[in-house]
Amino acid sequence: MKPYKGYVAEIWYEEDDAAFHGIVHGIRDTVHFEGHSAEELAQAFHDSVDDYLAFCKERGVEPQKPYSGKLALRTTPEIHALLSKAASNDGKSINQWISDTLAEVARKRVDEGSTKVRTRAH
Repeated sequence: MKPYKGYVAEIWYEEDDAAFHGIVHGIRDTVHFEGHSAEELAQAFHDSVDDYLAFCKERGVEPQKPYSGKLALRTTPEIHALLSKAASNDGKSINQWISDTLAEVARKRVDEGSTKVRTRAH
């Protein structure tokens, strides 16, 4: 499922009610939605985000943003050295090289249009 207004969905399937469920991923507030088909689920996701934004506006609070733009990365010294060399070879800082490379891979994955759906066992 594609992001909507900057928000991303985490989706799972519940066998008990034969429905897909989702939450808005990456924020502390709980925004839940559900649907029995892909179309229903996508519409419910959009409606829930719109409702969340309207609720925040009505209350005069700033809606939570899913991502700050800051990402902490821990790796091995060997990978750190490898990243440094790759970035240097491209004439970039390590941060810029990682950001560009991750963006390229992420765009490719998102453009494929597939969303992993997990099943919850009770």
